[in-house]
Amino acid sequence: MREMSYETSTQNSQQTKVFRGGEKKVMKKRLALLLSVAMAFSMFANVAFGAEAAKTTEEKFEALKKAGIVNGLDSKGTPGLDKNMTRAAFAKTVVKVFGLKEVTGVHTYKDKNYGPNHWAAPFVEAVTAENLMNGKDPQKKLFDLNGNITVQEVAKVIAVGLKLELPKGSENTASAWAKDYVAAVVKAGVFPESTNWKAVATRGQVFDAAYAAYNQLQGPKVDTYKVLDGGKTVEFTMSDKEVVAHKLEKALESNKETEVKFKVKSGKEYTHKVTYTVTAAQKVESVKAENLKQIVVTFDGTVDVKSAENKENYEVKDSKEIEKVTLSADKKVATILLKQDDKSSLVNQKETELKVKNVKNEDSSKTFDQTIKFTPIDAQIPTVKEVVGLGTKAFKVVFSEPVKPGSAHSSANYKVDGKTIGAQVNFVYPNVAIVITDVAVGEHKLTVSNIEDFSGLKTVPADTTFTVTEDTAAPEVSSAKTNDLKEVTIEFNETIRSIDKVYFNNTSNSGTYKIEDNKLKVTFSNTLSMGENNITIEGVTDYSGNKVNRDTKVTPTLDTERPTVLKVEAKTDANGKHYFQVDFSEKLKKDSAEKKENYVIKKDGKIVKSDAVNSTTGHPSLAPKYEDDKKRVNVYVGAKLDNGDYTLEISNVQDAAHVANTIFPVTQTVKVSETNKGSLHVWRQAVSDADHIYVQFPRNVRTDGDGSATATHKYVLIDGTNRVTLHKDAKVTLQNSSTVRIEAPKDSLLNKDGSFKFTALEVRGVSDFEDKYFANDAGYTMVVAGSDITDSVVALKEEPKATSKEEVKLVFKGQLGNINHRDFEVKVGSDTYVPNNARLVDGNTVYLQFTTSENKLPTGLVNATVVTTNSISSYDVFGNKIGAFNKQIVDEVQPEQKGLAVKSVSATTYEFYITTTEDIEIVSSVGEATLKQLFTVNADTVKGTGEKAEVTKVEAGTTANEIKITVVLPAAIKADAQINIKFEGTGGIEAIVDKAAKKNKLKNFGISSYFNNINVKN
Repeated sequence: MREMSYETSTQNSQQTKVFRGGEKKVMKKRLALLLSVAMAFSMFANVAFGAEAAKTTEEKFEALKKAGIVNGLDSKGTPGLDKNMTRAAFAKTVVKVFGLKEVTGVHTYKDKNYGPNHWAAPFVEAVTAENLMNGKDPQKKLFDLNGNITVQEVAKVIAVGLKLELPKGSENTASAWAKDYVAAVVKAGVFPESTNWKAVATRGQVFDAAYAAYNQLQGPKVDTYKVLDGGKTVEFTMSDKEVVAHKLEKALESNKETEVKFKVKSGKEYTHKVTYTVTAAQKVESVKAENLKQIVVTFDGTVDVKSAENKENYEVKDSKEIEKVTLSADKKVATILLKQDDKSSLVNQKETELKVKNVKNEDSSKTFDQTIKFTPIDAQIPTVKEVVGLGTKAFKVVFSEPVKPGSAHSSANYKVDGKTIGAQVNFVYPNVAIVITDVAVGEHKLTVSNIEDFSGLKTVPADTTFTVTEDTAAPEVSSAKTNDLKEVTIEFNETIRSIDKVYFNNTSNSGTYKIEDNKLKVTFSNTLSMGENNITIEGVTDYSGNKVNRDTKVTPTLDTERPTVLKVEAKTDANGKHYFQVDFSEKLKKDSAEKKENYVIKKDGKIVKSDAVNSTTGHPSLAPKYEDDKKRVNVYVGAKLDNGDYTLEISNVQDAAHVANTIFPVTQTVKVSETNKGSLHVWRQAVSDADHIYVQFPRNVRTDGDGSATATHKYVLIDGTNRVTLHKDAKVTLQNSSTVRIEAPKDSLLNKDGSFKFTALEVRGVSDFEDKYFANDAGYTMVVAGSDITDSVVALKEEPKATSKEEVKLVFKGQLGNINHRDFEVKVGSDTYVPNNARLVDGNTVYLQFTTSENKLPTGLVNATVVTTNSISSYDVFGNKIGAFNKQIVDEVQPEQKGLAVKSVSATTYEFYITTTEDIEIVSSVGEATLKQLFTVNADTVKGTGEKAEVTKVEAGTTANEIKITVVLPAAIKADAQINIKFEGTGGIEAIVDKAAKKNKLKNFGISSYFNNINVKN
């Protein structure tokens, strides 16, 4: 009996075949055994054969040659694909394709010159032994070695060798004996149905058939694959429809070809090259800041434009305010521009953090919620990036990074052709200076010096060449797009100096606007129509004085994006009762956000048992509260919940879009384990036989394990430089979830007068339920000064602040349980103002509200105080009353423009008197030139060109809340002229401020009025 076996060895990831021959017997074996061995053999065939499916016959020939199936070229050195193949050559091909053992030393045919030493004998005898070929004339024992083989004969050998299922009664053009074999190979994809079956087979046809048979013997191949789970799983679909989900130990790198090994059900191992093609971003690749005003966020793919450019989706540590976010053209890089004021600048070479939240990738498969640490490094001086001539009356200078407006405003920092120029400079934050001066047609050199960035680095004088040409063409609209139904951005083909008016559809739909270089950003008070709108921009003027009226059309794109839930956290109020704080992706309709029926509260799949939760529906009994500025809903439970995982089901909540979008019903899991953050509050209380010290932590504390708050050794008394442990009889007991009481023998903690005996109390190693240790230093220690350990009254933590015209903010040291607005009054001179309401935020912060016409606070709260009344009823969660106080209010309210009057000096000179909401002063250190540049005045003159007027002087008016600006017009003004006055000075320049201690800056404003409607100043 003939033996055929194989071994496999692995080296350098390649499979090597090692064959052993057995007895040299010629026996016919069952074809099934042959096929199983042949298939096993082919499993370990050269890997390269099936690495990529061949398409042309030439490619199939090369693959067979590489696998050792065919020897190669014909006698002329070519594949000879169109030539016939002899029966002897075909026998050799069959042996190689099916991996048969060659049979030597025998010859069963009587062909002339045929014998055991004939080159074809091992192959002819092998196919005969396996009953795949039986000769041309079996009776005469003739194989016909040099005869041609027909296509239908090839079909039969392949069908028998692959053990294909033969259909019955097949109809095709083959001979009667071959019809079923032909039908089987057509179905298997070996030959096309249109083949001429009776024709002599060409070498090319044999190679096609051999390639198809060899591939099928190797088993199923990878048909397609998908990369899932952020590159951590590859799902292969095999040619036999088997699907294999292969999990990787390490996620694939995006856009990089990688070899992946996996196994199918049969146990066969495959190696396949896959590429994790990423177009939509999957991660934040880097965060960098090469200056102190711009943060560059690079994603590894594309992101959604709307969410990526929404500045509310980013938070910079230390409350740095964001001006805007711009996404690159390839949608992969978001540049965050911080606001112009100094407090919103980064600190050079100091690590900080950026939080990216609610930014979606382009296909919305991922929403980013990530905090990234980065270190700003500003080591490069600002340079001139570009100079552009704006006709013969101005040129534009673009700097390489944001620069301070004070340095950019100074015309002394610009020289044209080596000469100092007298010019007005308009600065467009962050990095554009428009220098208004006459410049002749031709080529010029600009030298810029002393322009300072926000880290203090200044430009080095360098020449930049620019060209000036005559500009006689008025600006044209390049594009217009809407942000929502009230905001439109119009882009022009050149830099715009001014406009007179902008409105849509009719003049009653006018809007306020802001010019940024060649862009006009308009906000309308009325809503745009849902269809096409005609936007009219009157008096569009460039820096060459070309003026024109332009129209453009926009059709608003409705917001069709549903709101989503970003985060849900469990919080507790001042009474220790829980609520769920739900942050949404966008602003909501207040009535839907505060509808109790839109929320269901459960634990372990069952409705929460609470007096404030409906036992049947699970809806909260208390109305949720919506905070529009934070896009947040607080869902009140009205009870102290046990620790554990809860679910909050949210449905029917709608966004604030013109056509509201409704949230998909969502269930969020919420872990209850911590309370609101608050200050560490410590107070003392003497009783008849003991001293008590209460310690209130920012969050719920542990009472077991390493972080337990009830272990006495966690509390150490500091006496100067000495550390003193608690009295041996002292004990620490939990009073509520966040407060413990130290109980010690009389006089061990307190003096006779009830004051604290020691200089400080140290608390070490106390944690919350998340095992996060409380700390106010580098370790896990909190130290409270003895002077801060007061009696049981609740004191203020910080100075009262007027945060708006209607609210005064009070922050207390302890968590409040009840607040009564009648306990407080505001004194301004001899006048008293009583709040009409008070709202409690985060347990210890109170906003006194003055929102009625009778009690509205006056403007300019200089020397105003907030005092407690004689009968205080507000108290903390332990019943301790608020301590009496009389504190001066820190005024943080910015003054605003409220009126305008005009006085004629001559036919072309006018004094405009701008009144403000409170007394103001002009900062003396601000230069006259800079001060004048903060005001822009445009007016229609008899020329009707809407030219910019010259502001010649800015000074204090005749009253304490008045500014006087002197303006020279190019010609006499018409009675019905449109006057536009704009003030832009609240960025880095503190020019006009109120008289409060904080010197709040005058808010930017824009006034638009017909000249004859302005009050005349006496």
